[in-house]
Amino acid sequence: MTRFRRYARDHAVPLALLSPAVLVILLVVLLPLLFSFYTSFSNYRLIRPDSLWDWVGFRNYARVLGDGDFWSAFGRTVLFLTVALNLEMLLGLGLALMVNRITWGQRTMRTIMMFPMMFSPILVGFQFKYLFNDTIGLVNNALQSLGLASEPIPFLVDRWLAFAAISFAEIWMSTSIFAILILAGLFAMPKDPIEAARVDGCSNWQVFRHITLPFLMPFIYIAMTIRSLDVARAYDIVDVMTGGGPAGRTELLWTLIARTAYDDARMGRANAMAYFSILLSIFFTWFFFRKLMAARRHLGAF
Repeated sequence: MTRFRRYARDHAVPLALLSPAVLVILLVVLLPLLFSFYTSFSNYRLIRPDSLWDWVGFRNYARVLGDGDFWSAFGRTVLFLTVALNLEMLLGLGLALMVNRITWGQRTMRTIMMFPMMFSPILVGFQFKYLFNDTIGLVNNALQSLGLASEPIPFLVDRWLAFAAISFAEIWMSTSIFAILILAGLFAMPKDPIEAARVDGCSNWQVFRHITLPFLMPFIYIAMTIRSLDVARAYDIVDVMTGGGPAGRTELLWTLIARTAYDDARMGRANAMAYFSILLSIFFTWFFFRKLMAARRHLGAF
């Protein structure tokens, strides 16, 4: 007790300065989290406030596990995450390598490269919804004007075309995150190993494969960790462009959760779905963190 009092006396000012931030975190993060966790075990409906106290135990979780719509949305979310992350990584890597080779106007290019990530996801969704519209969309008008299509292509109606359109919008908006982090890795990369490899007669591909890419992998995995959390929670673009349609064929986890919570007013079931979706985010974070540690160990071996 004496040690605690001595610690409190010595750190009174820092603790007093931190207390408002701790209080805000408790009110804004912890309390809603505990409330949502409790309601996932209840039959809480927004249109029936008294149902908040209707305890149903694990019934919501059991019903989610047996819900075909949930598992379909879960599978589409994993597919969307896989496609978006890999294409963003490849495009970001190529963009970073090209910008790194520019000797004039590189700062301007870095600034321009950041523009897409500055837009709101809702704005990006409306932008691409207009571009891919089957009646007034610029893409359909351009294809028909060039004679490449005889009739409008239902980009936002066909199942796979709608999925591709949503993926394109997500990739356009977020590729710059990969490019910026990879470019930071290129700036931090020592030049001596590359010069030594060129003296030994290595080709450009060999230098990239065995020197540049291993050095960049920690930066790539950091970007993948950040983006996996964002893509797993994708909602805005999907809701604006397709609303989860047609017939739920582009519904992802968080659009399904939002529809269950607000359209169907089943908040307890929606929170149970949300906690299952958190497991997906935790898995990808753990997976990429392990890859990051392995890449750092591999880099330290040289």
